[in-house]
Amino acid sequence: MREAELVVPARTIPAPLSISPEARAGLIAAANLPERPDYPALDDLEGWAESAARSDAIVAGLRLDAAAAPLVESEAIVLGGVPSYRITLRGRSAQNEENVLFDIHGGALIAGGGDLCRVTGSMMAVAYGATTYAPDYRMPPRFRYPAALDDCVAAYRALIARHPPRRIVVQGSSAGGNLAAALMLRLRDEDLPFPAGLILQSPEVDLTESGDSFRTNLGVDTMLKRPLMPVNLLYANGHDLADPMLSPLFGDFSRGFPPTVLTSGTRDLFLSNAVRMHRALRKAGIESDLILSEAMPHGGFFGAPEDVQLLAELRQAAERFWTRAGR
Repeated sequence: MREAELVVPARTIPAPLSISPEARAGLIAAANLPERPDYPALDDLEGWAESAARSDAIVAGLRLDAAAAPLVESEAIVLGGVPSYRITLRGRSAQNEENVLFDIHGGALIAGGGDLCRVTGSMMAVAYGATTYAPDYRMPPRFRYPAALDDCVAAYRALIARHPPRRIVVQGSSAGGNLAAALMLRLRDEDLPFPAGLILQSPEVDLTESGDSFRTNLGVDTMLKRPLMPVNLLYANGHDLADPMLSPLFGDFSRGFPPTVLTSGTRDLFLSNAVRMHRALRKAGIESDLILSEAMPHGGFFGAPEDVQLLAELRQAAERFWTRAGR
Protein backbone atom coordinates (compact mmCIF):
# COMPACT_ATOMS: atom_id res chain seq x y z
CA MET A 1 0.00 0.00 0.00
CA ARG A 2 1.33 3.41 -0.96
CA GLU A 3 1.67 6.15 1.64
CA ALA A 4 -1.66 7.90 2.37
CA GLU A 5 -3.50 5.42 0.16
CA LEU A 6 -6.26 3.19 1.54
CA VAL A 7 -7.42 -0.06 -0.02
CA VAL A 8 -11.07 -0.72 0.79
CA PRO A 9 -12.52 -4.19 0.29
CA ALA A 10 -15.62 -4.68 -1.82
CA ARG A 11 -18.74 -4.47 0.29
CA THR A 12 -22.49 -4.10 0.09
CA ILE A 13 -23.91 -0.80 1.37
CA PRO A 14 -27.59 -0.99 2.33
CA ALA A 15 -30.00 1.91 2.38
CA PRO A 16 -29.77 3.12 5.99
CA LEU A 17 -32.59 2.92 8.50
CA SER A 18 -31.73 6.47 9.60
CA ILE A 19 -33.76 7.94 6.72
CA SER A 20 -37.44 7.80 5.83
CA PRO A 21 -38.95 4.86 3.90
CA GLU A 22 -39.59 7.28 1.03
CA ALA A 23 -35.90 8.26 0.98
CA ARG A 24 -34.84 4.61 0.98
CA ALA A 25 -37.17 4.00 -1.95
CA GLY A 26 -35.63 7.01 -3.69
CA LEU A 27 -32.15 5.53 -3.33
CA ILE A 28 -33.38 2.30 -4.90
CA ALA A 29 -35.18 4.14 -7.71
CA ALA A 30 -32.05 6.16 -8.53
CA ALA A 31 -29.91 3.03 -8.53
CA ASN A 32 -32.27 1.50 -11.10
CA LEU A 33 -32.23 4.42 -13.53
CA PRO A 34 -30.94 3.46 -17.00
CA GLU A 35 -27.16 3.31 -17.26
CA ARG A 36 -25.82 6.08 -19.46
CA PRO A 37 -23.43 5.23 -22.28
CA ASP A 38 -19.77 6.16 -22.05
CA TYR A 39 -18.97 9.78 -22.79
CA PRO A 40 -18.12 10.57 -26.43
CA ALA A 41 -14.68 11.70 -27.51
CA LEU A 42 -14.13 15.41 -26.93
CA ASP A 43 -14.21 16.15 -30.65
CA ASP A 44 -17.41 14.14 -31.26
CA LEU A 45 -19.81 17.08 -31.10
CA GLU A 46 -22.70 15.09 -32.55
CA GLY A 47 -22.17 12.42 -29.91
CA TRP A 48 -22.22 15.05 -27.14
CA ALA A 49 -25.44 16.54 -28.50
CA GLU A 50 -27.02 13.07 -28.47
CA SER A 51 -25.78 12.45 -24.92
CA ALA A 52 -27.33 15.71 -23.70
CA ALA A 53 -30.59 14.88 -25.45
CA ARG A 54 -30.72 11.45 -23.78
CA SER A 55 -30.13 13.03 -20.38
CA ASP A 56 -32.89 15.57 -20.97
CA ALA A 57 -35.29 12.82 -22.06
CA ILE A 58 -34.66 10.86 -18.85
CA VAL A 59 -35.28 13.92 -16.67
CA ALA A 60 -38.35 14.98 -18.66
CA GLY A 61 -39.78 11.49 -18.22
CA LEU A 62 -39.70 11.90 -14.44
CA ARG A 63 -42.30 14.70 -14.68
CA LEU A 64 -40.75 16.49 -11.74
CA ASP A 65 -42.93 19.57 -12.28
CA ALA A 66 -46.26 17.74 -12.05
CA ALA A 67 -47.10 19.29 -8.68
CA ALA A 68 -45.75 22.74 -9.54
CA ALA A 69 -47.29 23.19 -13.00
CA PRO A 70 -50.85 24.08 -11.86
CA LEU A 71 -49.48 26.62 -9.36
CA VAL A 72 -47.50 28.82 -11.71
CA GLU A 73 -47.71 30.92 -14.83
CA SER A 74 -44.64 31.18 -17.04
CA GLU A 75 -43.70 33.36 -19.96
CA ALA A 76 -40.73 33.29 -22.30
CA ILE A 77 -38.79 36.54 -22.14
CA VAL A 78 -35.38 37.86 -23.12
CA LEU A 79 -33.01 39.13 -20.42
CA GLY A 80 -29.97 40.94 -21.73
CA GLY A 81 -30.22 39.06 -25.02
CA VAL A 82 -30.54 35.70 -23.22
CA PRO A 83 -33.69 33.58 -23.73
CA SER A 84 -35.21 33.18 -20.28
CA TYR A 85 -38.38 32.33 -18.41
CA ARG A 86 -40.28 34.48 -15.94
CA ILE A 87 -42.38 32.35 -13.61
CA THR A 88 -44.94 33.72 -11.16
CA LEU A 89 -47.23 32.03 -8.68
CA ARG A 90 -50.92 32.10 -9.43
CA GLY A 91 -52.75 34.37 -7.01
CA ARG A 92 -49.56 35.53 -5.34
CA SER A 93 -49.86 38.28 -2.73
CA ALA A 94 -48.61 41.78 -3.39
CA GLN A 95 -46.43 41.49 -0.28
CA ASN A 96 -44.29 38.82 -1.90
CA GLU A 97 -44.19 40.44 -5.33
CA GLU A 98 -40.93 42.17 -4.45
CA ASN A 99 -39.06 38.93 -3.75
CA VAL A 100 -37.19 37.66 -6.80
CA LEU A 101 -35.30 34.41 -7.37
CA PHE A 102 -32.71 34.14 -10.12
CA ASP A 103 -32.50 30.39 -10.75
CA ILE A 104 -29.63 28.88 -12.71
CA HIS A 105 -30.48 25.34 -13.74
CA GLY A 106 -28.28 22.28 -13.40
CA GLY A 107 -27.55 19.55 -15.91
CA ALA A 108 -23.80 18.83 -15.84
CA LEU A 109 -23.14 22.00 -17.87
CA ILE A 110 -24.51 20.37 -21.05
CA ALA A 111 -28.17 19.59 -20.30
CA GLY A 112 -31.29 20.96 -18.62
CA GLY A 113 -31.99 23.75 -21.10
CA GLY A 114 -35.04 24.54 -23.19
CA ASP A 115 -38.32 23.46 -21.62
CA LEU A 116 -36.48 21.78 -18.74
CA CYS A 117 -35.18 25.23 -17.79
CA ARG A 118 -38.82 26.31 -17.44
CA VAL A 119 -39.64 23.15 -15.49
CA THR A 120 -36.79 23.74 -13.03
CA GLY A 121 -37.71 27.39 -12.68
CA SER A 122 -41.33 26.48 -11.98
CA MET A 123 -40.32 24.08 -9.23
CA MET A 124 -38.10 26.71 -7.64
CA ALA A 125 -40.81 29.39 -7.88
CA VAL A 126 -43.13 27.16 -5.84
CA ALA A 127 -40.39 26.11 -3.42
CA TYR A 128 -39.28 29.67 -2.69
CA GLY A 129 -42.64 31.41 -3.11
CA ALA A 130 -41.10 34.09 -5.30
CA THR A 131 -41.19 35.41 -8.83
CA THR A 132 -38.47 33.45 -10.57
CA TYR A 133 -36.31 34.30 -13.56
CA ALA A 134 -34.53 31.37 -15.21
CA PRO A 135 -31.93 32.03 -17.93
CA ASP A 136 -31.76 29.41 -20.68
CA TYR A 137 -28.01 29.83 -21.05
CA ARG A 138 -25.97 28.49 -23.95
CA MET A 139 -24.25 25.14 -23.47
CA PRO A 140 -21.80 22.73 -25.11
CA PRO A 141 -21.25 21.17 -27.46
CA ARG A 142 -22.08 24.20 -29.64
CA PHE A 143 -21.20 26.82 -27.05
CA ARG A 144 -18.36 26.28 -24.62
CA TYR A 145 -16.83 28.38 -21.86
CA PRO A 146 -17.35 31.27 -21.31
CA ALA A 147 -20.69 31.34 -23.17
CA ALA A 148 -22.84 30.04 -20.29
CA LEU A 149 -21.24 32.36 -17.74
CA ASP A 150 -21.45 35.32 -20.10
CA ASP A 151 -25.18 34.62 -20.50
CA CYS A 152 -25.72 34.49 -16.74
CA VAL A 153 -23.92 37.82 -16.32
CA ALA A 154 -25.93 39.43 -19.12
CA ALA A 155 -29.23 38.12 -17.76
CA TYR A 156 -28.42 39.25 -14.21
CA ARG A 157 -27.38 42.68 -15.46
CA ALA A 158 -30.75 43.02 -17.18
CA LEU A 159 -32.57 41.69 -14.11
CA ILE A 160 -31.14 44.37 -11.81
CA ALA A 161 -32.54 46.96 -14.21
CA ARG A 162 -35.98 45.50 -13.40
CA HIS A 163 -35.54 44.73 -9.70
CA PRO A 164 -33.22 46.12 -7.02
CA PRO A 165 -30.39 43.68 -6.20
CA ARG A 166 -31.38 43.69 -2.51
CA ARG A 167 -34.65 41.97 -3.52
CA ILE A 168 -32.87 39.23 -5.52
CA VAL A 169 -31.62 35.85 -4.30
CA VAL A 170 -29.53 33.80 -6.72
CA GLN A 171 -29.88 30.03 -6.55
CA GLY A 172 -27.99 27.40 -8.51
CA SER A 173 -28.15 23.62 -8.37
CA SER A 174 -25.25 21.33 -9.34
CA ALA A 175 -23.81 22.79 -12.55
CA GLY A 176 -26.03 25.79 -11.90
CA GLY A 177 -24.18 26.16 -8.61
CA ASN A 178 -20.93 26.42 -10.55
CA LEU A 179 -22.35 29.22 -12.69
CA ALA A 180 -24.03 30.96 -9.75
CA ALA A 181 -20.77 31.07 -7.76
CA ALA A 182 -18.73 32.14 -10.80
CA LEU A 183 -21.36 34.79 -11.47
CA MET A 184 -20.60 36.33 -8.08
CA LEU A 185 -16.90 36.53 -8.97
CA ARG A 186 -17.77 38.22 -12.26
CA LEU A 187 -20.12 40.67 -10.55
CA ARG A 188 -17.33 41.63 -8.18
CA ASP A 189 -14.80 42.05 -11.00
CA GLU A 190 -17.23 44.12 -13.08
CA ASP A 191 -18.34 46.32 -10.15
CA LEU A 192 -21.92 45.09 -10.34
CA PRO A 193 -23.96 44.76 -7.12
CA PHE A 194 -24.30 41.42 -5.39
CA PRO A 195 -27.75 39.93 -4.76
CA ALA A 196 -29.14 39.77 -1.22
CA GLY A 197 -27.89 36.20 -0.92
CA LEU A 198 -26.70 33.10 -2.73
CA ILE A 199 -27.96 29.51 -2.42
CA LEU A 200 -25.84 26.70 -3.86
CA GLN A 201 -27.42 23.25 -3.92
CA SER A 202 -24.77 20.52 -4.23
CA PRO A 203 -22.64 22.87 -6.33
CA GLU A 204 -20.16 21.73 -8.96
CA VAL A 205 -17.61 24.33 -7.86
CA ASP A 206 -14.45 22.29 -8.53
CA LEU A 207 -14.08 21.07 -12.10
CA THR A 208 -10.67 19.61 -11.21
CA GLU A 209 -12.57 17.09 -9.04
CA SER A 210 -9.81 17.18 -6.43
CA GLY A 211 -11.99 16.67 -3.34
CA ASP A 212 -12.07 13.56 -1.16
CA SER A 213 -15.69 12.63 -1.91
CA PHE A 214 -14.91 12.19 -5.62
CA ARG A 215 -13.21 8.96 -4.47
CA THR A 216 -14.98 8.01 -1.26
CA ASN A 217 -18.51 8.47 -2.66
CA LEU A 218 -17.77 7.11 -6.12
CA GLY A 219 -20.20 4.24 -6.62
CA VAL A 220 -22.12 5.24 -3.49
CA ASP A 221 -23.90 8.21 -5.05
CA THR A 222 -26.80 6.60 -6.90
CA MET A 223 -27.42 9.68 -9.05
CA LEU A 224 -23.88 10.71 -10.03
CA LYS A 225 -22.48 7.29 -10.75
CA ARG A 226 -19.26 8.47 -12.37
CA PRO A 227 -17.03 11.55 -12.45
CA LEU A 228 -17.85 14.31 -14.91
CA MET A 229 -14.28 15.03 -16.02
CA PRO A 230 -14.95 14.48 -19.76
CA VAL A 231 -17.86 16.95 -19.53
CA ASN A 232 -15.71 19.41 -17.60
CA LEU A 233 -13.03 19.30 -20.29
CA LEU A 234 -15.62 19.78 -23.02
CA TYR A 235 -17.10 22.78 -21.21
CA ALA A 236 -13.70 24.34 -20.40
CA ASN A 237 -12.73 24.46 -24.06
CA GLY A 238 -9.00 24.21 -23.36
CA HIS A 239 -8.95 26.61 -20.40
CA ASP A 240 -7.35 25.70 -17.08
CA LEU A 241 -9.90 23.81 -14.97
CA ALA A 242 -8.49 25.47 -11.84
CA ASP A 243 -9.34 28.96 -13.12
CA PRO A 244 -11.81 30.38 -10.55
CA MET A 245 -14.26 31.26 -13.31
CA LEU A 246 -14.39 27.53 -14.08
CA SER A 247 -13.84 26.27 -10.52
CA PRO A 248 -15.14 29.02 -8.20
CA LEU A 249 -13.87 27.09 -5.18
CA PHE A 250 -10.45 28.54 -5.95
CA GLY A 251 -11.59 32.16 -6.00
CA ASP A 252 -10.28 34.92 -3.72
CA PHE A 253 -13.31 35.45 -1.51
CA SER A 254 -11.56 38.04 0.63
CA ARG A 255 -12.30 40.51 -2.17
CA GLY A 256 -16.03 40.14 -1.55
CA PHE A 257 -18.82 37.60 -1.86
CA PRO A 258 -22.49 37.59 -0.78
CA PRO A 259 -23.84 35.61 2.18
CA THR A 260 -24.15 32.00 1.05
CA VAL A 261 -26.02 28.82 1.96
CA LEU A 262 -24.70 25.52 0.63
CA THR A 263 -26.27 22.06 0.65
CA SER A 264 -25.07 18.51 0.12
CA GLY A 265 -25.65 14.96 1.39
CA THR A 266 -23.43 12.32 2.91
CA ARG A 267 -23.69 10.18 -0.26
CA ASP A 268 -23.27 13.10 -2.67
CA LEU A 269 -20.30 12.81 -5.04
CA PHE A 270 -20.01 16.61 -4.68
CA LEU A 271 -19.94 16.56 -0.87
CA SER A 272 -16.34 17.81 -0.78
CA ASN A 273 -17.27 20.69 -3.06
CA ALA A 274 -19.82 22.01 -0.57
CA VAL A 275 -17.62 21.36 2.48
CA ARG A 276 -14.54 23.02 0.99
CA MET A 277 -16.49 25.99 -0.40
CA HIS A 278 -18.10 26.52 3.00
CA ARG A 279 -14.70 26.49 4.72
CA ALA A 280 -13.13 28.80 2.12
CA LEU A 281 -15.92 31.34 2.56
CA ARG A 282 -15.73 31.17 6.35
CA LYS A 283 -11.96 31.60 6.24
CA ALA A 284 -12.44 34.77 4.18
CA GLY A 285 -14.96 36.11 6.71
CA ILE A 286 -17.96 35.59 4.43
CA GLU A 287 -21.24 34.56 6.04
CA SER A 288 -21.80 30.95 5.05
CA ASP A 289 -24.04 28.10 6.22
CA LEU A 290 -23.80 24.45 5.21
CA ILE A 291 -26.83 22.13 5.33
CA LEU A 292 -26.01 18.42 5.12
CA SER A 293 -28.61 15.68 4.70
CA GLU A 294 -28.19 12.10 5.89
CA ALA A 295 -27.57 9.55 3.08
CA MET A 296 -28.73 12.00 0.40
CA PRO A 297 -27.18 11.46 -3.04
CA HIS A 298 -26.74 14.18 -5.62
CA GLY A 299 -30.12 15.69 -6.46
CA GLY A 300 -32.05 14.26 -3.52
CA PHE A 301 -34.55 11.46 -2.99
CA PHE A 302 -37.27 12.21 -5.58
CA GLY A 303 -39.60 14.05 -3.21
CA ALA A 304 -39.07 12.25 0.10
CA PRO A 305 -39.80 14.11 3.38
CA GLU A 306 -36.08 14.94 3.58
CA ASP A 307 -36.34 16.81 0.26
CA VAL A 308 -39.36 18.74 1.48
CA GLN A 309 -37.56 19.65 4.70
CA LEU A 310 -34.47 20.81 2.83
CA LEU A 311 -36.47 23.06 0.53
CA ALA A 312 -38.29 24.48 3.54
CA GLU A 313 -34.95 25.36 5.12
CA LEU A 314 -33.73 26.96 1.90
CA ARG A 315 -36.90 29.00 1.64
CA GLN A 316 -36.34 30.21 5.21
CA ALA A 317 -32.79 31.16 4.29
CA ALA A 318 -33.98 33.08 1.24
CA GLU A 319 -36.62 34.88 3.29
CA ARG A 320 -33.94 35.89 5.79
CA PHE A 321 -31.88 37.31 2.93
CA TRP A 322 -34.87 39.23 1.56
CA THR A 323 -36.00 40.50 4.96
CA ARG A 324 -32.55 41.62 6.04
CA ALA A 325 -31.82 43.37 2.74
CA GLY A 326 -35.21 45.09 2.80
CA ARG A 327 -34.63 46.86 6.11
